[in-house]
Amino acid sequence: MTQAFDTVFHSGDVVLPGGVTQIDIGVRNGRIAAIGNLGAAPAAERVNLKGLTVLPGVIDSQVHFREPGSEYKEDLESGTRGAVLGGVTSILEMPNTRPSTLTPEALAYKMQRAEGRTWCDYGFFMGAAAENAELLGTLERLPGCVGVKIFMGSSTGSLLVPDDTTLDTVMRHINRRCAVHAEDEPRLLERKHLAEAAAHPRAHPVWRDEEVCLKATQRLIAAARRYHKRVHVLHITTAEEMAFLEHHKDIATVEILPQHLFFSAPECYERLGTYAQMNPPIREQRHQDALWAALRQGLVDVIASDHAPHTHEEKAHVYPASHSGLTGVQTLLPLMLHFVAQGKLSLLHLVDVLSAGPARVYSLARKGRVARGYDADFSIVDLARRETIENKWIASKVGWTAYDGLRVTGWPVHTVVRGQFAVREAALAKVSPFGTAIDYF
Repeated sequence: MTQAFDTVFHSGDVVLPGGVTQIDIGVRNGRIAAIGNLGAAPAAERVNLKGLTVLPGVIDSQVHFREPGSEYKEDLESGTRGAVLGGVTSILEMPNTRPSTLTPEALAYKMQRAEGRTWCDYGFFMGAAAENAELLGTLERLPGCVGVKIFMGSSTGSLLVPDDTTLDTVMRHINRRCAVHAEDEPRLLERKHLAEAAAHPRAHPVWRDEEVCLKATQRLIAAARRYHKRVHVLHITTAEEMAFLEHHKDIATVEILPQHLFFSAPECYERLGTYAQMNPPIREQRHQDALWAALRQGLVDVIASDHAPHTHEEKAHVYPASHSGLTGVQTLLPLMLHFVAQGKLSLLHLVDVLSAGPARVYSLARKGRVARGYDADFSIVDLARRETIENKWIASKVGWTAYDGLRVTGWPVHTVVRGQFAVREAALAKVSPFGTAIDYF
């Protein structure tokens, strides 16, 4: 006798590794147990997805949820609530909290705080610093850790690796692929007077110019080659970096952000002011064109949000004292679906950079595709649905988005995490959070 499924999702267009097809998915114990014609199969629940498209669960592999230390502007509950409302089923959270995630105790504290308070699955990065560099080979293997994050510029306290000596020590001791914010700290310090003199965010890409990023990325690749290590270069913004990294794909994977594909300077700074300010900065059109070209040509492995919320008061400070960072976890999938509707990338390509790519880069177990044995994580969308992104929709505690008023085509309808609805008909479906730590291999 055929074993019953917990849920059968039927009549939806499912994005499988080989293409898009209308097919049924049987879920048992939180995992995909069958894919095929399951019309007669017994199930506790049958969900009709006619007219909808089933994507493998979207993984936002770069978010800053501010907990512990800055919960007044975001925490794990509000951040993951925004994630599932935006169709995201897993998040990877960065270590620049207060205190920074540098020790087993700090990671365990985050894991403890996450239990019973996240709406989607999660992993945490261990930060790299001079004080823990020689321990990173052990720290990166702790439960709940998805890898090491290196800040070569733009961080706080000891969570900064600005020099090649410390960078070399980190590279010697890690084994997993690390994630890197590549801005050259010495050059940032040398050029900060340009931002202070301008006192307007239009100077942000002048202060943090192309050379700030290219120089750091070149230093990073040189160190990775010295020690035969793999790196994931985050939020690439420049044409020059893309041209350089093209020759280093054997060791370097590449991330870009949707805001750098959508906004361009100087217009965004004139219209949005500090609400367009982030690190590395949004740049002029030639760089956006280069990012799109790199995406179309397969150089980009991952698109993530770099969700980094700040309050209105923090954004209101006179530049450059104004805080850098945009909200984004909730708008990641809607914006990327809008690009699909505009014909700028295919649906299969979207799945590769939002789901399969993050799982592949970080070796996440059972995530990133619709396949038997994988977690039943689904971002279920209406490709034709038109909605307007508004501040009032944003779940983040800061309550704003740089895309306020943008009319998009394509919208998340249901978010399913390990077979359970986190969001159903675009509204929270669960009474309480139920996320769990992601396994890796």
